[in-house]
Amino acid sequence: FSLCCLKEPPPVFPDLVEVVDCQWSSPSEAIERLISKEILLAPPQFYEIRRLGNFASLSDLHKFSLDRESEGTERWMPIILLTADGMIHLLPGDEMYLEDSNFLENCMSTEKKTEEIMNEGKKFHRIVLYNSHNYGDYTDYSIHVTVLPKYKHVYPKSCVVGKSRL
Repeated sequence: FSLCCLKEPPPVFPDLVEVVDCQWSSPSEAIERLISKEILLAPPQFYEIRRLGNFASLSDLHKFSLDRESEGTERWMPIILLTADGMIHLLPGDEMYLEDSNFLENCMSTEKKTEEIMNEGKKFHRIVLYNSHNYGDYTDYSIHVTVLPKYKHVYPKSCVVGKSRL
């Protein structure tokens, strides 16, 4: 994702396919609306909204962005692990993340339950979706981060939405 700090929202023209509406919200408002099921946030958007929540104001975010930009960026994709009762999006730095491009196109899978996988690990950078192998149901998930970020980035704070048992 890219970042652009604006004082006023620009005109938006939804394509009515991928984007059907546009609403401007603060990170905390977006999370509240997600919890109340007014909006749907897919895992990447949920992750980024939680990252933005680290900043108290738009000016703080803009300052961070300017200070950090010379450090570089890291391009990465999640690797999806299907569990017996959910799915885990593994991200770089997680002990289960594989640098094997085969898994970027094909999901990994296990017969273990999500809770078993979570209890086995210590080095986390993942988004956990419970009770779902369905990309349309993002109502019960969490972010777990125990690793340090690269390039002076900030990671989202660990967060639980829904009925997470972990």
